[in-house]
Amino acid sequence: MQTAPKKVVNAWAMYDWANSAYNLVITSTIFPAYFEAIAVDDRTVSRTAVTFLGRTFENSALYNYTIAVALLIVACLSPLLSAIADFKGNKKSFMRFFLTMGSIGCSGLFFFEKHTLGWGILCMILACVGFWASWVYYNSFLPEIAAPADRDRISARGYAYGYVGSVILQLICFVFVFVPSIVGGDDNTTIQFRICFLLVGLWWFGFGSYSLSRMPNSKPSGHGDLQDNVLTKGYHELRSVWKQLKGQHKLRRFLSAFFCYNMGVQTVMLVAAIYGKSELQIPTPNLIGAILIIQLIAIPGAFTIARVSARMGNMKTLMVLVGFWCVGCVIGYKLPVGGINEFYGLAAFVGFMMGGIQSLSRSTYSKLMPDTKDTASYFSFYDVTEKIATVIGMFGFGYITELTGSQRGSVLALMVFFVLGFFLLIFTQAEKREAHAVV
Repeated sequence: MQTAPKKVVNAWAMYDWANSAYNLVITSTIFPAYFEAIAVDDRTVSRTAVTFLGRTFENSALYNYTIAVALLIVACLSPLLSAIADFKGNKKSFMRFFLTMGSIGCSGLFFFEKHTLGWGILCMILACVGFWASWVYYNSFLPEIAAPADRDRISARGYAYGYVGSVILQLICFVFVFVPSIVGGDDNTTIQFRICFLLVGLWWFGFGSYSLSRMPNSKPSGHGDLQDNVLTKGYHELRSVWKQLKGQHKLRRFLSAFFCYNMGVQTVMLVAAIYGKSELQIPTPNLIGAILIIQLIAIPGAFTIARVSARMGNMKTLMVLVGFWCVGCVIGYKLPVGGINEFYGLAAFVGFMMGGIQSLSRSTYSKLMPDTKDTASYFSFYDVTEKIATVIGMFGFGYITELTGSQRGSVLALMVFFVLGFFLLIFTQAEKREAHAVV
């Protein structure tokens, strides 16, 4: 196949520009700090205890559990919906539905205050489900618009667009956070934070709609009328892809390795802000600065790793990256309380690896896929692997935190997942190359 025209590739990458604002503002910087400050019963009694549904939680653990529940919903829905989308060739419609859901969830966080914790939890789930479910369909367009030789580069371009776009919106949000008088706020109000969440929803919906309007329509993989029995047809489509997947030995081995190391990667990304805020007691301005360092360094990281993989091969490059992630876990465990400079250094280290390992994992999977119209269904298995891994990682992180009263043990425990992923990558590399694979 030939790579699509540049305007199509750029339109595809533009969706990363649109939804990565959620990943930065809601997942990584302003919202986690806001949640940690708002979700507390009585700070004079405990600075972290919060009651929800009749049970008292550590607020960081409640945050982790909420994200885990949302990801579990995605993991359950994604395969069947993706199979239906492949059968009908309407991936763009599903993608539009979930980007709308996610943007509404982000916008709804404008009404999240101390007395509306339940509403905040609900909007968190809607936003998270919208983000990750739309991501499945977004990823599945990669093998449709890029030839195998170009996928590492184009995958890196998508992540680069996302990092740049999210940083731009983050800087706009800084204006409201640090100069709250612009929106009629002050040091004792929350309006300056809540308006940032509304902006994320509007940004995501606006640029996401622009991207979708310029992306190609998918061709249906099935025949016949799906309208009368949607679930049955979707199930049969999914089962057909599963049978194909069972014969792709190297692809299945890669998914096993991805499951393990990505359990660590995604958990680190989702808990970094909470860990820095509550465990290391990094001041919010410095915490936000560190997250921005991660985003900015991830851009050259994604392109540099793509070039390295062109020389070393995808699997060997991934092994090196996973090894560095193990080192990062040890450093994170040993960081001193209030160690701002050390935290900045770790942020730079993690940022470079984060851009590379996310981009390279996606392009590696797309290279290992056979030529097929069922791209959404294939990527739904990739997505489910990622989500279940993240659910386990988040629940495990929250459980160890509650068990030990500290997040440090949870950080060190993540290294186990990276070690397992490393050895499974070796096992994958040992598998004979499949005819369609170029890794």
